[in-house]
Amino acid sequence: MIKNMLLIIVFISVLHSNEKAIATFNASGSVTDLVYQDSKLYAATDAGCVDIFDTATQKIIHKIKVAQITDFMGESSDSKVYSVDLISNKTLLLSQGQKGARRIHIYEDETLKLVLPDTKKLFIAKAKFLDENTIILGLLSNEIISYDIQKQEVNYRVQISQSKFSDFVLGKNKKEIIIADESGNLKIHDTKTAKLKSELRGQNLDNVFQVDTKNGVIATAGQDRRIVIYTPKSGSVYYKTSNFLIYSVGLSPSGEIVGYSSDEKNNITVFNTVTKKKLGVYGGNKMTATNILFINESEFFVATDDTIINQFKIK
Repeated sequence: MIKNMLLIIVFISVLHSNEKAIATFNASGSVTDLVYQDSKLYAATDAGCVDIFDTATQKIIHKIKVAQITDFMGESSDSKVYSVDLISNKTLLLSQGQKGARRIHIYEDETLKLVLPDTKKLFIAKAKFLDENTIILGLLSNEIISYDIQKQEVNYRVQISQSKFSDFVLGKNKKEIIIADESGNLKIHDTKTAKLKSELRGQNLDNVFQVDTKNGVIATAGQDRRIVIYTPKSGSVYYKTSNFLIYSVGLSPSGEIVGYSSDEKNNITVFNTVTKKKLGVYGGNKMTATNILFINESEFFVATDDTIINQFKIK
């Protein structure tokens, strides 16, 4: 009887145990954004740099460093890098400038070039490439700007809503931008014309911290403790609830697997978006998740407000 009880206890403990990381990466500072390309992991940090890791060795092979800024006390400090993006051999960095404004650099051929200075006084929360000559900017004021790099001109500037901006994500072909804000609704705009194409409403009841899209599936991370899964082409929508604020979400390339930050212990829960079946819980993340990045259908990275990036594999 005692032996059987011990076996039951062991079985239950295994059933509820969290999967551990298969690899860890030590960044220069707290990680704000992640991009993966050609077996390299690019991590934007608050230490004023983008760390480039070789994912085979977990070692930093290069750093792209932006100049320090002067704070209101006249002291030099690192410029926080808010987002990073890649296109061809170009790397885009959005970083903190003077007096709270933001600036954008492009790194190419081992040269860092300032393409949008902080003197423009734009308070940008996120920046990504639309093409090699165009970047799209999400402002804290919940405006979206399309910016021509060569002409140094704004193609358009549109106010999305009066709600506070949270996040945006581009569709695979970059023809659409999905914008999340404090209202809980998602606005989908055409990236060429800036026209509103559709709005997804009524599922998140409060601020959406993050949004992701892959292969026609959209997932949200909500302050209302809901992760919402939209499939607009089929008209399908549903949500799952958590017992804690959901700060981060990420989809696999097929859109069939999703991970989200699910509790106060910084665990990541993964489930199948089609069957809704839970696939596992992944632990060992020391602080609040900032990014969940899938590189295929079974492997993903988790970055947090800590310097450690964990890599997990779904069994």
